[in-house]
Amino acid sequence: METQKIWNNFSDELYFFILKKVKSKDATNDIFQNTFLKIHANLSQLKKEEKVKAWVFQIARNEINNHFNKESNYVPKLGEDNDAHLQKYEHICCFDKFINDLPDIYKQVIELIYIQGKKQKDVAKAMDISLENVKVRVKRAKGILKKQFNQCCKYELDKNGKLIGESNCAMCKT
Repeated sequence: METQKIWNNFSDELYFFILKKVKSKDATNDIFQNTFLKIHANLSQLKKEEKVKAWVFQIARNEINNHFNKESNYVPKLGEDNDAHLQKYEHICCFDKFINDLPDIYKQVIELIYIQGKKQKDVAKAMDISLENVKVRVKRAKGILKKQFNQCCKYELDKNGKLIGESNCAMCKT
């Protein structure tokens, strides 16, 4: 397994997983970069290729925990505006709104797989639907989310249909 193959297979999913957890584009970018640095540096430790997804997401979870541990050690100085520190993380992205606006059949699958970290086959069993149906719902949900990011946040799609560019979101600027 090569780092590039992992990037091609998991970069979008991993980015949105991190973004959902930390709700900050800057922190997400840092964590995402650190995650792939660790993936690249420790690729030789991956013993079974079929476990690559779980391994990648565990590295990301560890990086997210590191981020929150660093942040929890932050103690505001006397007189520092604590509300300003909290407001920094509010209204940063429309991601939660987009997830909540998904039709229920797509929302449930996305939340179970990308937010709760469950495997698609486990989601299929839990929902009593076929694995193929889960995959179709994920694909359709991703299509809706990409369209919403493109319309609201002015992201663009590259030749592979992946979101690229910087956000120019009117909702984030309010």
